[in-house]
Amino acid sequence: MSEKTKYSDEELAEFRTLINEKLENAKREYENLRAAVMNSDGNDTVDTSPTFKIMEEGASTLSKEEAGRLAQRQMKFIQNLQAALVRIENGTYGICRETGKLIPKERLRAVPHATLSIEAKEGKKR
Repeated sequence: MSEKTKYSDEELAEFRTLINEKLENAKREYENLRAAVMNSDGNDTVDTSPTFKIMEEGASTLSKEEAGRLAQRQMKFIQNLQAALVRIENGTYGICRETGKLIPKERLRAVPHATLSIEAKEGKKR
């Protein structure tokens, strides 16, 4: 029996559903992080006493920087998920870009935007 070279339409539909769920969650999280960076929730140091204002502004700046980094990371995750949806459409989803073999379903369920099998990923670390 020959080795399977691509996932069936039913399997791809399952992955598409999983990716779309993760994409919606990621977009919500991104919007929350963006709001934290933009300080659109209205929490600011304007109404605090001057003694604490300096400490609060420092913490606020640090918090905004961290939220900014997290927002950038979240946007990259969103882009990776969107790229995975494109791969489903063009028939290359789940195929390792190094080995050309199918990436196991368990890996794709855990990391649905994966483009490398575990073997190929570990091979790159060496």
